[in-house]
Amino acid sequence: MKLEHIQIQTNNIQNTISFYQDILELPIIEKDSNSVTIKAGDSVLKFIENPDFNSIYHFAFNIPENKLDEAIKWCNSKIDLLIIEDKRIIANFETWNANAVYFYDNNGNLLEFIARHDLDNLQIKEFSSKSILNISEIGIVDENPMELGEQLIEDYNLAFFSKNYNSENFAAIGDDEGLLIIVKPYRNWYPTQTPSKSNKTDVRIENNNNSIALSFS
Repeated sequence: MKLEHIQIQTNNIQNTISFYQDILELPIIEKDSNSVTIKAGDSVLKFIENPDFNSIYHFAFNIPENKLDEAIKWCNSKIDLLIIEDKRIIANFETWNANAVYFYDNNGNLLEFIARHDLDNLQIKEFSSKSILNISEIGIVDENPMELGEQLIEDYNLAFFSKNYNSENFAAIGDDEGLLIIVKPYRNWYPTQTPSKSNKTDVRIENNNNSIALSFS
C-alpha cells in the first residue's frame, strides 16, 4: 500500500514553507497564500492554512534501510532529534524489523525517519533529501481503532499490518511501504508525552493498482 497524497493543516503557511524547503530541502510543487504542496519522494504532502488550528499530526518518511546513521548525521546540523530513553535517539522496532529517529517540524508535528530492513531499498549514494523515499505512515485518531480498521478493510480491500499487534488502542493498516496508524484519542505519540487528537486529514492511497481517497476528521 502506498500513501500517495496527504493533506493536513497548519496555522502558519510561511513558516511551513521555510521548514520543508530550507531545512528538509524538499521541493515545493505548488504554493499560494494559504497552501503549500511538497514532494517527498514518491509521495505528496499538502498543508492548508487554518489560523485557528492548534494541534499536531504524526507522520513518517521511509528512508533507505541502510542509511539511518547517515540520516542522523544529516539531521544534526538541521534539527534536534528526540531522545528516546537512556540518551538514545534510535528507536528499535524488533517485530517490524525497523529502526527510526524522531523530530519536530515548525508546527510541532512529530516526524519520523524510518529504515525498514525488509524493504529492498538499499542506497549507495550519500544520504540527502533525495533519499527520502515516500511518506510511510500517517497517524489517524479515532475512538475505535479496530472498528475503523475493520471497516477500511471491508470497504477498500485493505489489510491489517501483519507485523503489528493490533488492539483497541493501536491498529495499523497497510504494509512496509505505507501505513495508516490508527490510535485512540489522548494516547501519547511515541516517544513523546504529547497526546493524540483527532484532526482533519485527507489521504489518497494506492493499493493493488486502485486509487482510494479517504477523509478523516
